[in-house]
Amino acid sequence: MCGDNMKFEKVLLASDFDGTLKNDDGKITDDVISAIRYFMAEGGLFTVCTGRIYQGFHLYSPEYINAPVLLGNGAMAYDYENDKVIFNDAIGDEGLEAINDVLKAFPGTSVEFYNFNEVCSLNLNNHSEQHFTSQGIDFKRINSPEEAPRPWTKVMILAHGKSAEVQRILDLHPEVNYLKTTGDYVEVLKKGVDKGTGLLKLARALGCKETDTYAAGDGYNDVEMLVAAQGGFVPENGSKEALAVAKHITRSNNDGCIAHAIKILDEIY
Repeated sequence: MCGDNMKFEKVLLASDFDGTLKNDDGKITDDVISAIRYFMAEGGLFTVCTGRIYQGFHLYSPEYINAPVLLGNGAMAYDYENDKVIFNDAIGDEGLEAINDVLKAFPGTSVEFYNFNEVCSLNLNNHSEQHFTSQGIDFKRINSPEEAPRPWTKVMILAHGKSAEVQRILDLHPEVNYLKTTGDYVEVLKKGVDKGTGLLKLARALGCKETDTYAAGDGYNDVEMLVAAQGGFVPENGSKEALAVAKHITRSNNDGCIAHAIKILDEIY
């Protein structure tokens, strides 16, 4: 499976960021970084797969990432080392009707549009503004979805307790995908896009076999990635949805989940 010279040559490991790679204090601990360094030194490709988009991901470091980062829940792969988009499976004009139908049903709903070059906000409120500022994202206010430059890597609808109703409207629009949730935000993606499809597309771009492609995650939005991977690592304190599809249950994110995952890979290879 691996090359003759390096143990993990062309082995890809993608990790969710919050709740998996980082501990609950928001830190990547020294033992995890040390394990990743060993993995990379032996030819392994390590990256992050996150719901954050290009403008909101500020934590790239060659110390622990040596492959393009998966952003927007698998919609985009971006090579930070070479400042290059590997792919961007974003929503075009086909998404306008879906968003407009949500707005017809719930006028005044706050919607965030994430284009690679410009982020836009419709019906900005305090919650949505805090969402931007907490990630250091500059945004432009607009008056209609048509004003938001396309394509959109993703769209976020602030449903305010009406996420089930919003999702029922989106179900009528098979031209888009969305992440099923009980929370206030409903994330809309291009049809066919999720963390799993993004992971496998990145693996192909890097020349990695699917049998050498692994993932780690803790949340409901990681399920497709965990299923698509050859092996899915889930911290013992992960969500019930993630734990249900785990191939390997690791120590918690507060006790070196990724270091434990790499130890398991060390035994496999």
